Order: sequence, then C-alpha cells, then structure tokens
Amino acid sequence: MNETTPAFDRHMLEALVCPVTQTVLEYDAEAQELVSRAANLAFPIRNGIPVMLTDEARPLE
Repeated sequence: MNETTPAFDRHMLEALVCPVTQTVLEYDAEAQELVSRAANLAFPIRNGIPVMLTDEARPLE
C-alpha cells in the first residue's frame, strides 16, 4: 500500500460478514483482502473499500 491508497478501516470489519456464509471475516493487511475461511474466498479491498462481490473474490488455495 502506498501513501495515496486509503487505508482500510478495521472498525468496518466488525460490521462486515461474508456474503456467502454470513460468517466473520479476517483482514489480510499484506494482501489487502478480507478472507472468509468458511467460504474459502478472499474479497479484495480497493482504495480502502472492501469489494464484497463473489464474482470479484479470489478462491483460497
């Protein structure tokens, strides 16, 4: 993340759940993703905004 990229507000994590399983998400700061272990998906964070669309999610390995 560079100086021009807005940071993800970790307090937002308390309000967000996985759109597939409605379970808690983990914040991966290095990858800038919200991870749903239950759904085996990682949702990207772009410009500080989580993209909670399953079409945009990356499958976990």
